[in-house]
Amino acid sequence: MTAVQAAQAAQAAQAVQAVQQSHGFLSPTGVEIAFLLVGLVTLGAAVVTVTTRQLVHAALWLVVALGGLAVEYLLLTAEFIAWVQVLIYVGSVVVLLLFGLMLTKAPIGRSPDTDSANRPVALAVALAAAAALVWVVVDAFRTTWIDLDGAVQGSTEVTGSILFRHWVLPFEALSVLLLAALVGAIVLSRKKNEGER
Repeated sequence: MTAVQAAQAAQAAQAVQAVQQSHGFLSPTGVEIAFLLVGLVTLGAAVVTVTTRQLVHAALWLVVALGGLAVEYLLLTAEFIAWVQVLIYVGSVVVLLLFGLMLTKAPIGRSPDTDSANRPVALAVALAAAAALVWVVVDAFRTTWIDLDGAVQGSTEVTGSILFRHWVLPFEALSVLLLAALVGAIVLSRKKNEGER
């Protein structure tokens, strides 16, 4: 490396350090603003999903919420996780849910059965579950440090290694659960058809 290249590298490092020092909490970047806006849209879609009285609308709002999570993963530079989110959750789970609704001949429009008088209890349980999840995550990752010099977190290599080393059983259990839901929907629809005949 020549002296000119060394000087250019030092200037570039100083420029990066100056940008990092000038960036603060009150001066968010475009990515942080986009992350916040997409997060608000995702939260709104999730709230509408659990409060609407039409099952098909709930499934479609669930697509918006899960798609918003995929965008959040993209903004966090976890591209592999984002596409897994789109393929598995948006592409499979929601399609399976709609497929189950159609096979079981669930009511498409407004239904009095989808409303319950237990909204305060459900809200209290949801808030307690959210607080417990936040506490567990903060407690589990309080002393965790990310190695910035290692492989990119969220990359295919790191995710595949963690998934098939530590999370094989839950991953396979989820696939069996989805298969059981599909078979159950088919069995329920066949029983209803035979009863009508």
